[in-house]
Amino acid sequence: MRLVFAGTPAVAVPALDALMASDHEVVAVVTRQDARSGRGRTWHPSPVKARAEELGLEVLTPATPRDEDFQARLRDLAPAACPVVAYGNLIPRPVLEIPTHGWINLHFSLLPAWRGAAPVQHAVIAGDDVTGASTFLLEEGLDTGPVLGRMTERIHAHDTAGDLLDRLAVAGAHLLVASLDALDSGQATPIAQPAEGISHAPKLTVDDARIRWQDPALAVDRRIRGCTPAPGAWTSLGGHRLKVGPVSLLTTEDITTAFPGDSELPAPGQIVATRSQVMVGTATTPVLLGEVQPSGKRAMSAADWARGARITAGTFFDLERHDG
Repeated sequence: MRLVFAGTPAVAVPALDALMASDHEVVAVVTRQDARSGRGRTWHPSPVKARAEELGLEVLTPATPRDEDFQARLRDLAPAACPVVAYGNLIPRPVLEIPTHGWINLHFSLLPAWRGAAPVQHAVIAGDDVTGASTFLLEEGLDTGPVLGRMTERIHAHDTAGDLLDRLAVAGAHLLVASLDALDSGQATPIAQPAEGISHAPKLTVDDARIRWQDPALAVDRRIRGCTPAPGAWTSLGGHRLKVGPVSLLTTEDITTAFPGDSELPAPGQIVATRSQVMVGTATTPVLLGEVQPSGKRAMSAADWARGARITAGTFFDLERHDG
């Protein structure tokens, strides 16, 4: 089939590469406009645009899909289908109707679970054991269209959202090609999403990524992993922000060794630093800090940070306050 691919971040690149290696013909790519990033705030193309230019593909970067010139060019290209992966813009009905077979979206969840912009992050934070990817026909509702195909992926105990998303991007790329193959051969059977099991996964905010030391250790661990690498889990000490990498959960033996006899476990947010490790109290058992990054400084081991910060036995991270 003749395709126009839509996508923006690095996670969409494996799908573009898989389509280029398939029997389908990718004639152009739609992506977000260049954006400023980095310390110098210089302009950079999206990862999909950069890859499309390497492949010699035409690149369309409308400010919005409602742009009339963009719609006219898309009609001229006459795609049979428009596969889309994390494009980042809502597609209006007139544009949805341009390709013969519609827009086929690759979404990184088992729909109708985790509809929205951050399905992988929310799945990790929620403690799901299994997630996956779905292909579906795009419509005006948010991730509500009929499903063409799906695949499952187990969430491992130490997976960050980044780890899981990398695996899903590769496996999902093959699912997208298979779904387009089925459409092309007339063998695709779109199945309406059930009304039960719907959950939502809005984009994570900086506040969502703040560590809640008052939560149980399992929840603290999941929130940090779900916010790694973006937006980046964080806490603060004396009002100074500290980025926190994945933590380790302590075994019963670890806890008994660190806090023998009648020793009290640290309170939520309390920091216990030794020469080689740093533990932080939660609502249940402490967690072991891994790598941390103070604001404006390089990432370092928690033990190195604690020595420089002169952590004492009574030091606490700032706790999130809830009014009422």
